[in-house]
Amino acid sequence: MKLNLLLLYVSNLGSSSDFYKNLGFKLEAKGDFIDAKLKDFTLRLLDEEKAHFKQESKVRFKGGGLYIYIEVENVNEFFKKLRKKGFFASNAPRDWPWGNREFALRDPDNYKLIFYEKLS
Repeated sequence: MKLNLLLLYVSNLGSSSDFYKNLGFKLEAKGDFIDAKLKDFTLRLLDEEKAHFKQESKVRFKGGGLYIYIEVENVNEFFKKLRKKGFFASNAPRDWPWGNREFALRDPDNYKLIFYEKLS
């Protein structure tokens, strides 16, 4: 088995695709959705109004309990690069007991992205 795609319902396809493009994802438009790719992994961004499977009730906070981990080579430098591009992270990189140095960033729909590097 291989995990390679995560579908995210988004409220504004344009803002979400701009956000992921500015983070360094490669974008591919595919009709009603956009694939944001990092190597073998894809975040499929789908306009929530065009979803075939509607949520039974609108969720106030999308992605609650969902953390998308993205490994980077140098988390401190990546953090600085994103700050220069105008991204706002909820915290500066810090070491955690599970062996990562990481920081969090939310996308336009409040999905939480965790950028990290393994500690030696």
